[in-house]
Amino acid sequence: MLSLKERIELLENDLKAEPQRVSVYHDMPFAILRYEPQDEWTLRKELSLLATRLKAIGREAVEISLAELLWQAIEASEGLDQIIELEKAMGFEKAQEQVTIYLSDSDYRPLKCLLAERLKPLDPAKHIAFLWRAASMAPAIYPMSRLLDEMHGYTRVTTILFYPGTIEGTTGLRFMDLMDREVQGNYRVKIY
Repeated sequence: MLSLKERIELLENDLKAEPQRVSVYHDMPFAILRYEPQDEWTLRKELSLLATRLKAIGREAVEISLAELLWQAIEASEGLDQIIELEKAMGFEKAQEQVTIYLSDSDYRPLKCLLAERLKPLDPAKHIAFLWRAASMAPAIYPMSRLLDEMHGYTRVTTILFYPGTIEGTTGLRFMDLMDREVQGNYRVKIY
């Protein structure tokens, strides 16, 4: 199995290629860089270094925090106080389900819409979006496979999801290496 640095090097080579080799479909310009959850701080350092190297060739990495989008959705919906009260009254599972509704239901602030808004002003010829802090969606707030599927056709900007988890086989990902989570294998994007 390749190390994190080796996978980042492969990703970097594909991002620098003309044309880029990160995506399988032109209307789904996404890829996943998987890393072990305990390597979060190493990943953050490596992301900064990768962004610097990409800038040297005229590409700008734009970091989009999924944690920030999560909090934005909560605040734009019913607010954190509502979630706290719900958890006190009904428990963690019910509160987590409500946050999932905020991120999914068009009556609130769906995650796909928040992400699409962040990607819209970016230039596909210049920018590369780095989706990071996916661990904020643990343990089961919002599946990353769902987000990538929902973003199909919404952007032409190359978008890399930095995914904390383990891999089983060639495409089976287990989010945060949570043993009670099913391995997700329906990703239609390249996994590094």
